[in-house]
Amino acid sequence: MGKTEEACFCFFCFHFNYRTRQHVVKFNQQKHKQTVASYSSCFKIPPLTWVFVFILLLFSPVFPAISAKKFRHHHQIFRPRKESNKMKLVEAHLNKINKPFVKSIQSPDGDTIDCVITHHQPAFDHPKLKGKKPLDPPESYEQAENRSENHQLWSLSGESCPEGTIPIRRTTKQDILRANSIRKFGRKIRPIRRDTSSYGHEHAVGYVSGNKYYGAKASINVWAPKVASRYEFSLSQMWLISGSFGNDLNTIEAGWQVSPELYGDSHPRFFTYWTTDAYQTTGCYNLLCSGFIQTNNRITIGAAISPTSLYNGGQFDISLLIWKDPKHGNWWLEFGKGTLVGYWPASLFTHLRDHASMVQFGGEIVNSRASGSHTLTQMGSGHFSGLGFGKASYFRNMQVVDWGNNLIPLSNFKILADHPNCYDIRGGTNRVWGNYIYYGGPGKNPRCP
Repeated sequence: MGKTEEACFCFFCFHFNYRTRQHVVKFNQQKHKQTVASYSSCFKIPPLTWVFVFILLLFSPVFPAISAKKFRHHHQIFRPRKESNKMKLVEAHLNKINKPFVKSIQSPDGDTIDCVITHHQPAFDHPKLKGKKPLDPPESYEQAENRSENHQLWSLSGESCPEGTIPIRRTTKQDILRANSIRKFGRKIRPIRRDTSSYGHEHAVGYVSGNKYYGAKASINVWAPKVASRYEFSLSQMWLISGSFGNDLNTIEAGWQVSPELYGDSHPRFFTYWTTDAYQTTGCYNLLCSGFIQTNNRITIGAAISPTSLYNGGQFDISLLIWKDPKHGNWWLEFGKGTLVGYWPASLFTHLRDHASMVQFGGEIVNSRASGSHTLTQMGSGHFSGLGFGKASYFRNMQVVDWGNNLIPLSNFKILADHPNCYDIRGGTNRVWGNYIYYGGPGKNPRCP
């Protein structure tokens, strides 16, 4: 190499090393060609020579080392910062919904139950409820004193929450991280319509409509259906509905569900839900947002139910009653025989502030079609309605509450299954069970591909 070429080569190396040290390497071949051409013209060296030199440098051990160091530098700063910000949001949400407690109880299924002072519960974070305290049960109502009717796994520990507190299942970091987003944690995906276009939600339900309803009651047998995907669920519940199936939909819901995403396991759990805008921004499961006011210190909403029904074996059911207090207009929830759990304040709602226009009983699953075909998630017992008692899921003694606060039989009762080859339903009436339904199914099968 001559003196001119050597000088020019050293100048190029100085410029190249200076720019890499300053972390301003630009991977733009055209700009490099222009730069090389300018240098070569100064030293009267053909541009192709400099292109050849640059290619040699590009594939030399020096450049990859600098490049790798640069990218390691960026990863060390950017990714931990992103993860750190996410964890800060998770911690902030946990601090919002996990209230200070006076006692904690370990459940055999791994849950932690916190005993929270009643007026410190999440309900009172709601703008319409701030500064208020729980109401006493309606004057004419007598609660049952039978404490053996709990049927929740955490109560097997033998411990209970003291008077003046309520038991709340503690939400963990893992619970929130399983959700699609922190904003959607504890909320349903928007299942508005009752047909095949309902966002992957499929139903087998019995319903009444056309009158004013002030509550509903039923006994539901509890199963542990298989849920095929973490982002699917299977539930059995009662719905009180008012408004249209548009953005003004109001619902109050209660029953049992298996939801791996929400709870991290496959146990059937007692749950509640409510919304005033078709699941868009209001309402949530259980006590995961403000709204429902719990008054009972023995029942945990969101806790696992035990025992469960066995195929061709013993059947276990729970009784649920939702009714409107004529004096204050609030919707009270009863679990078991005469045990009031709490209430949804009338002020939360628009259409349901007065009455419900439809009542539904039955099952719902989410079909994500993760495998490209229909889900294997089961509804109810996982068996079709035709198998009957001991094998299929049921609702029995279904009733509604009239304007005089009386329980009455169903009138003009109808049934609907979105996909009867996957999950079906049949209804009937007899002297012992009153109005009843059998419902459910296995999901994917030869008739449900």
